[in-house]
Amino acid sequence: MVKHVILWQLKEDFSDAEKARIKEEIKAGLEGLKGKIPGLTDIRVYTEPMASSNADVMLDSTFTDADALKGYAVHPAHVVVADAKVRPFTRSRVCMDFEV
Repeated sequence: MVKHVILWQLKEDFSDAEKARIKEEIKAGLEGLKGKIPGLTDIRVYTEPMASSNADVMLDSTFTDADALKGYAVHPAHVVVADAKVRPFTRSRVCMDFEV
């Protein structure tokens, strides 16, 4: 199994209401990929960080193996979500992939 964890910071020029909407759209879009991408066994998005955090959104996903993760990165359903709901609204991204 392979874990794929990402932390994003949203762009600062959004209001609190806009940030809340953006976070919910990221969550719905990414979690909606479950069952649509081969080898993706679990995907969860967390949008309510504690005040001690310096990230706004976290993706925690699990894949059967490294090849499944590679397939996810280029899968059309994932690319649509990333291009429409994530990339336009985020200013930073940190990723860690590891075997479990």
